[in-house]
Amino acid sequence: MPEDHKDTAPRDTEASFGFARVAEGARQGLVNQVFSKVAPRYDLMNDLMSGGLHRLWKDELIGALAPPKGETPFALLDVAGGTGDVAFRFLDAAGRGGSAVICDISAEMMEAGKARAGGRRALEFVQANAENLPFEDRSFDAYTIAFGIRNVTHIDKVLCEAFRVLKPGGRFLCLEFSSVEMPLLDTLYDAYSLNAIPQLGQLVAGDAESYRYLVESIRRFPDQERFVQMIRDARFERVRYRNLTGGIAAIHAAWRL
Repeated sequence: MPEDHKDTAPRDTEASFGFARVAEGARQGLVNQVFSKVAPRYDLMNDLMSGGLHRLWKDELIGALAPPKGETPFALLDVAGGTGDVAFRFLDAAGRGGSAVICDISAEMMEAGKARAGGRRALEFVQANAENLPFEDRSFDAYTIAFGIRNVTHIDKVLCEAFRVLKPGGRFLCLEFSSVEMPLLDTLYDAYSLNAIPQLGQLVAGDAESYRYLVESIRRFPDQERFVQMIRDARFERVRYRNLTGGIAAIHAAWRL
């Protein structure tokens, strides 16, 4: 009898998309679709969902970065920062030597940012994937990513790219939703985010499913200590984190030494 021939064609592995499992190769396209839909109402929804807290958290991020004043050149790469919230704050806080590149995979998110940018100086928009940045090694003094890293397919690749493009002595700062560490607040937050936010997305943006994914993606993201270890694995040093609002969000900071 002829030998059985097994199918040895490579199989696409799976990745999480919210609570669902999808083919790894399809995930980024699905995430892109989410952000193409939510871009026009993204900033408004952030205000409504967080009661304006996201603005304070972003202020805290720039406060932790503490960019130099005066004429000292200081270059920021803000990844997944399409609408400009973090980069604009940085340029407002930095001296005349400050410059920023906003890098985002979503053209729609960057269009929203360009519409808000006005005549801001020393600002550039670049469309690219955080897992494969189109910048030379050791190009930037600081790297920020706010509420973006949980939407990538390979967090480890993003962290390695962050390390690569930072100059020695450069800072890495990540602001992301995290694991609530206050009793009672965690229960209230789960009930609000899993139920109210998709309904709010439907009411304001006509899109409950995109906001259901965004909420579910928070639950899939590593907790504070696990994320610390991932940052260390990418060769960063002096890794620290600080919880915001009981751990609803956290700022992780590290150095490339």
